[in-house]
Amino acid sequence: MSKKLSKAERYVQLLETARDMVRESGTDALTLGALAARAGVSKPIAYDHFESRSGLMVALYREINERQVRATEEAIRQAPTDLQQIAQLLAEAYMNCHEAVGSEFHAISGALKGAPEMEAYQREMVDGHVALYAAALAPLSDLQEEEVQQRCIAIIGAADALSGAMIRYRLSKAEAVEKLVSLITMWL
Repeated sequence: MSKKLSKAERYVQLLETARDMVRESGTDALTLGALAARAGVSKPIAYDHFESRSGLMVALYREINERQVRATEEAIRQAPTDLQQIAQLLAEAYMNCHEAVGSEFHAISGALKGAPEMEAYQREMVDGHVALYAAALAPLSDLQEEEVQQRCIAIIGAADALSGAMIRYRLSKAEAVEKLVSLITMWL
């Protein structure tokens, strides 16, 4: 068994271990039993933290997304008030996060298609990204706020598709950033 950690420390350790397992072997290999064995803890500890495989996958997906949101918020705080530069910062933050987490983010999403808890979280996640982007971009556009928000829905969808293509090596990070910046600036 591994050393005694606080509940919060154990949670972080389990998520890091789960992320490593997905990176190495894909989502099919990730079960609570396999996670417990790899982390050096008992199954009840893994179940206490996540309750189910779906709960683990959603927690892992949430942690990856929250990292992306923090990077985006930091980029916005440092951004000048120019649409081109903010679009560049938003696009770079989005692609940097997806590059850093690799294909796990998309693999986890795919593995949980149709799971009610994942669908609920993805709606919450998209709504949060749309609000974040709209707040940063609306002051720089001549469009009505509601129109900017609606366009941000499509921008987030495009960003997700571009990051997926980047992770699958269908285009480079620079190309993904360039396409997203172009979309944002041309549409707003």
